[in-house]
Amino acid sequence: MATVESVYIGELRTNNTHLQSGTQIITDAPTDNQGKGEAFSPTDLLATSLGTCMLTTMAIRTAKDNINLDGTKCAITKIMAANPRRVSEIVINLEFPATYTAEQQKQLEDIALTCPVYLSLHPDLVKTVDFGW
Repeated sequence: MATVESVYIGELRTNNTHLQSGTQIITDAPTDNQGKGEAFSPTDLLATSLGTCMLTTMAIRTAKDNINLDGTKCAITKIMAANPRRVSEIVINLEFPATYTAEQQKQLEDIALTCPVYLSLHPDLVKTVDFGW
């Protein structure tokens, strides 16, 4: 069974429905590529997927240790390259609202850097991660 249904709705936009929940996301081409930039671009979603996967995976794997990540922020920067047009780097800046021991910091770093999206991205894509310790 499909996970998402995407429909091209014109003007360089798609409407995407998560089939299990019915949640919808519109994508728009970015202004530097003929779009209006009024919604996430597909490459924005790629970069967002990395940051949110890191946050989610850290929360899942540390729940058993009572490490609370509520309020943790992730600033995500997508850097594009040309010829061919592609995402060349994703910069992740994490901001944790709590203080963690050195052991917990190491655990969080290991989890983030082995999340499914991180491991699925091509090795040529630079992934710069600042944990802000």
